[in-house]
Formats: sequence, structure tokens, C-alpha cells
Amino acid sequence: MTTAAEATKPGAIRSLIPARIDRLPWSPFHTRMVIALGIAWILDGLEITVASAVVATLTKEETLGITTFQAGLMATVYLAGEVVGALFFGSLADRLGRKKLFIITLAVYLIGSGLTAFTLGNGVGSLVFLYATRFIAGMGIGGEYAAINSAIDELIPARFRGRVDIMVMGTYWAGALIGTLGTYVFLNQLDPGIAWRVAFLLGPVLGLVIILVRRNLPESPRWQVMHGHEAEAEQTIAYIEHEAETGGRHLPPVPDEKAVEISPTEQIGYFALARVLFKEYPQRAIYGATLMITQSFLYNSIFFTYTIVLTTFYDVDEKKAPLFLIAFAVGNLAGPFLLGHLFDTVGRKKMISGTYILAGALLAVTAFLFQADALTATTQTIAWCAIFFFASAGASSAYLTVSEIFPQEVRAKAIAVFFAIAQCFGALGPLIYGWLIGDGSDRGPLFGGYLLGAGVMIVGGLVAALIGVSAEGKSLEDVATPLSMRRPGTRAEGAARP
Repeated sequence: MTTAAEATKPGAIRSLIPARIDRLPWSPFHTRMVIALGIAWILDGLEITVASAVVATLTKEETLGITTFQAGLMATVYLAGEVVGALFFGSLADRLGRKKLFIITLAVYLIGSGLTAFTLGNGVGSLVFLYATRFIAGMGIGGEYAAINSAIDELIPARFRGRVDIMVMGTYWAGALIGTLGTYVFLNQLDPGIAWRVAFLLGPVLGLVIILVRRNLPESPRWQVMHGHEAEAEQTIAYIEHEAETGGRHLPPVPDEKAVEISPTEQIGYFALARVLFKEYPQRAIYGATLMITQSFLYNSIFFTYTIVLTTFYDVDEKKAPLFLIAFAVGNLAGPFLLGHLFDTVGRKKMISGTYILAGALLAVTAFLFQADALTATTQTIAWCAIFFFASAGASSAYLTVSEIFPQEVRAKAIAVFFAIAQCFGALGPLIYGWLIGDGSDRGPLFGGYLLGAGVMIVGGLVAALIGVSAEGKSLEDVATPLSMRRPGTRAEGAARP
């Protein structure tokens, strides 16, 4: 077997590890890793859904007796926690490694969400405790986005990277399904004072099982060699290759010309990251920001006002609204799983631009049907399923994009920054659309809002078509050359090859 890493000059490491990772077949290791790490988005979908479903219950005297505004503020506090957590833990993931962070971030989430279930009383102290635990839970999930996306991209072979990332991101809606079904059963079968607490414990119970599996996952060998830990990186890649060779499969040797030379660099902070993004990669920064902002605005606008639209315009009973949400979640879950492989075969630019534009066009058609009062609650839900079948795959590809088009040294922080930007813009959606819905006496304002959402998604698709990056099947080092890497016989590069 070819040696993975050997010194070529003082301070430099010569490595075949990126090429060895990309030549791997799919193995039990990859399946185990995707399950253990992909749980992050299931937990986020579950957490958001549970919090949304129990809002009305928490306003009752037999629970916490808080006001509707105070209950609604829980979502804002949680989203703020996600932004802070993404930025804080994203920086640590680049500095300390992926493995440490995807243990820490899950533990933070478990503590925050678990403690929420034990909120007592209805005084000021109780409200502060409630918000503090929601903020902590949000920090954990926000940190998961940065650490987990980095680890998955760096450990998955290039030819599988697109579909795996997109399907993993799509499991958010599996969490939404679990949360919807769980809260629907709990709220209708248990005493209200107990039901909401049990609902908030769904995520922590699931997370406790997964954290045991994560403990046995290795560090990213790409991160290890990039930080000068070549011996540990060799042990890690040897372990992964051994897993891939189970069942009698033989891995061919990697040609020496695929080696790269790495000179570990100092840590890059957020100010230096801004220079990297907007000076060395300005077009990619615009591209990543556009994809993240447009999908976040659309999703937050529609998802957080979905039940309000059903109850206001279609007279759906509040207790039956979750059943419509189940159908909505199924459409969102199906898109990434059925379309994901096309992002690796048809290509990133075509699929990203296509899913964004098609989702926007379908939303525009639905807007006119809504304005004409030609829809029922059922047909409106079917329309949402069709729209978000494509939008969900496109939204998932936005996270894939920002995690693969920037250098490894800043990957986790880049994910964190674009996630934070997207959340800030996305938070405007529910406020705008909630105002447009009003008392339901006039469909015109919401019709305009739907056209706005359609236009936003189409803009995202056009930007992808014009300046998108064709990353399918390419090694991460070829998509965006690490700041500390050069290939033998070439100058060090700070920008990716075309």
C-alpha cells in the first residue's frame, strides 16, 4: 500500500489521503457514519415541529400559562441560539477537529432540550429558564450544522458526496414527521400538563442513543493531515480502508501523482475568513449567500405560517392541522431522496438551478390559484407537496454548496457564516407573511407574498445557472484548493482550479 503521508521538506507533509478517501467504495463505515451524523437534521426538524405544535398548549393555565407572544418568542430565541451556536462551534470545529465538536454539540442540544421539559411555574424566573434552555438547544443544533456538514463532506468519496449530503439534509423532514406524529398523539392522549414535557423529551431520548454511536467514529483524516497530525491521519484512513475491504474487496493502490503537499497554517479567524470569502472567492461568496438566503426565506415564510393559512382561509380545525403537515413533510422528504443522485450525475449547476426555478414557477402558479379561490385545504396541500418536492432538494443543495466550494481551513466557519446569514434573512419571512395573512378577509396581500417567494426562488436558480460551481465527482481539494496545499511541482494556490 502506498504510504499516505511522508515529509518532503521541513514543515511540509506529502499526502495521498484525499485521493485515498475519494477512491473508496461505499462501505459499512459510510453507512454508520451517515446514520450517526445525519441525525442532526432529524433532531432539528423534530425540535422545530414540537415547539410549534405545543405553543397553544403552553398558553393554558394548567401548563405554563404564558401569553401567545411569549410562547411565540420561543422560536425566535431558538433560532438566535442556532446562529450563535453555528458561529461559535463552527470556529471550534476548524480549530479542534470535527469529532470533538459533533460530540460536544449534540451534548449541548441534549442538555438544552431536556431541561426545557422541566420548566416549572409561570413566573418571570420560569420564563427566563424556558428561554435559556431553548437558546442552549438552538446553540447545539446550530453547531451541528457546521461540524457535521464538514465531517460528512470530508469523509464521503467525491462521487457520492452530492447525493449523501442532500439526502442527509432532507432528513430534517423525517424529524418533522416524528415530531408531528408524536405531539399529535401526546397532546390528544395525555394530560396537557404532561404532554408537552414528554414531547420535548423525544429529541433527547433519540440523541442519547446516537451519541454512543458517534463516540466510535474517527476524526476526519483530511482535518488531521491539514493540521500536521499525519500519523493519526494514517491510522484513521487505514481503519476506514479496512472497513471498505470487508467481504473480500480489494482496494487498488493510489498513483503517486495524486499526492498533495500540505504546509499546516495558523488558525484563521472570522475577520480573516471575510477576506478569504470576499477577496479571494467573491463570486462564490455571492453564490453561496444567494442560495442560502433565498431558500431560507421561502421555507420560513411558508412553513411557519402553514397552519395559519389552513385555519384562516380554509377553516381547518386546529387539532386536525398537523395531519396536513404530515403530507407537507412527506413531499419535502421525498424530493432529496428521489432527486439526490441527479446532483452527482446530471450535475450541480443544472440540478440546483432547475430545482430552484421549477419550485418558484410552481409557487407562482399556486399563487394565482389561491387568489382565484380555486383551492381547498387538500389541493392546497397537494400543491405545497409538489412545490417543496423540488424546493427541498434545492434547499439541501444550498448547504452542500457552501460546505464544498471553500477551502478546508475555513470550511466549518464558512458553513456557520452562511447559515447565520440565511437564518437572519429567513426570520423575516414569518413576520412578513404573518402580516400579509391578516384576518383572512383579503387574499390579495398573501397572493403578492407568494409571488414574492416565487421570484426569490427563481432569482436563486438564475444565479446558480450563471455562476454555479460544477463540483460533481470532484475531490474537495480540486473544488477549492486548501490555503495550505500545493501539488508537487506547482505554486501554492489560494483559489480553486477552474
